Amino acid sequence: MGKPRTDAVRTSYRHFHRLAWLAAALAFGVIVFGAFVRLSNAGLSCPDWPTCYGRAAWPTHAGDVASHAANAIRVADPSKAWREQLHRHLAASLGTLVFVLALLAVRRRKHGLLQVLAAGALVGASIPLYMHAQYGIAAALAIAGELILLAGAIRWNNSDLARVACLALMTIVFQALLGMWTVTWLLKPIVVTGHLVGGMTTFALLLWMAWRATDLPIRLADAALLRRLVAVALVLLGVQVALGGWVSSNYAALACGNDFPTCVGTWTPPANFHDGFAVMRGVGVDYEGGVLDGASRIAIHLAHRMWAAIVFVYLLWLSLRFLRMPGMRGWGTLLGLLTLSQVALGIANVKLGLPLHVAVSHNAGAALLLATLVTLAARIREPNV
Repeated sequence: MGKPRTDAVRTSYRHFHRLAWLAAALAFGVIVFGAFVRLSNAGLSCPDWPTCYGRAAWPTHAGDVASHAANAIRVADPSKAWREQLHRHLAASLGTLVFVLALLAVRRRKHGLLQVLAAGALVGASIPLYMHAQYGIAAALAIAGELILLAGAIRWNNSDLARVACLALMTIVFQALLGMWTVTWLLKPIVVTGHLVGGMTTFALLLWMAWRATDLPIRLADAALLRRLVAVALVLLGVQVALGGWVSSNYAALACGNDFPTCVGTWTPPANFHDGFAVMRGVGVDYEGGVLDGASRIAIHLAHRMWAAIVFVYLLWLSLRFLRMPGMRGWGTLLGLLTLSQVALGIANVKLGLPLHVAVSHNAGAALLLATLVTLAARIREPNV
C-alpha cells in the first residue's frame, strides 16, 4: 500500500490559520462597507488622500476645516466624510494584517523576510512623498515594492503559502493605489470598477489561504473535474462582478427605470454598447452621478442582465450536480440558495428603485457566492491513496 496522500501546507507559525481567517473576515467587512460608502454617494467626501481634509480621522463640523485646501474641491460634509475615512482605516488595518501574514509565510524562505520588509518600506515611503506632491517618485517606489513582491511570488511555491501570501499583499497594495485614484480621478469608472474587483480578489486569496492553512479537505473521486467546474464558475462570477462594478460606477442601475424583464417599457430599448463600454475616458472629469447618456447606460445595464442569466443557469446546474452527490448536498443547497437570492436582490434593486439596504445586500451576496466557490476550490481534493 502507498503512503496516505496529504496536501497539507506547512506554515511556520501555529496561529497562521487564525490570522488568515481574521483577515478574510475583515476583507468581507471592507467589501460590504465599501459598497455602503459607494452607494450612499460618499466616495468623494474626503477629497484628499490618505487624510480627510488634512485629518487622520474626519471633520465633525464643516467649519473646522473651512480653510483647508480640499474645500476648493468639495465642501466638507461630515455626515458622509466619516464613511469614506472609516473605510480607509478598515482597509489600512486589513493591509497591516496581510503584511504580517506575508512576513509569517516567507520567514523560512531565503531572503524572504528581507524581500517583504523591503517592499513594505518602499510602499510606505511612497505615501508621504505622494502627500507632498512628489507623484513621480512616489509611483516609482510603489511600483518597485510591487515588483519585489511579484519576484517572490514567482520564485516561491505554495508549500507554506508563501506565494499566495505575496500575491495577497501585492493585491492589497494595488488596492490602496486604486483607492487613491478613485478620489484623485473623481470616481473614474475604470478605477472604481477595478477597486471592486481588487477587493473581491483580495477576499478570495485570503479565504483560499485560510482554508488551505486550516486543512479540512473534502475528498472526492472526481475531484479534478469538480475543481475545473468550480473554476469555470469563478470565471463567470468574476466577469459578472466586473459588470456589476461597471453598472454602479456609471450609475446605470436604474437605466431601465423600474422595468423588469423589459427595459424602459420595451424588449428592444435603444442601447449604445460602443459608448457604454468605452473604458478609457478623460481625466479631470467629475464622474459622480455619471456622464453617459441614456442609451449608453441602458447598454451597460442590459449587459449585466444578460451575463447574469448565463451565470444563473450555470450556478444552478452546478448546485444540482452537487445535490446529487453524497456528502455534497449541503454545499449544493447553499450554492443554489445564494444564486436564487442574488438574482432576487438584483430584480428588487430595479423594481424598488435601488434602495440602499438592498443594493448593499446585493454586493454582499456576490461576496458570499464568491466565498462559497473559493471554499469548494480550496477544499475539494483527490482521495487518499
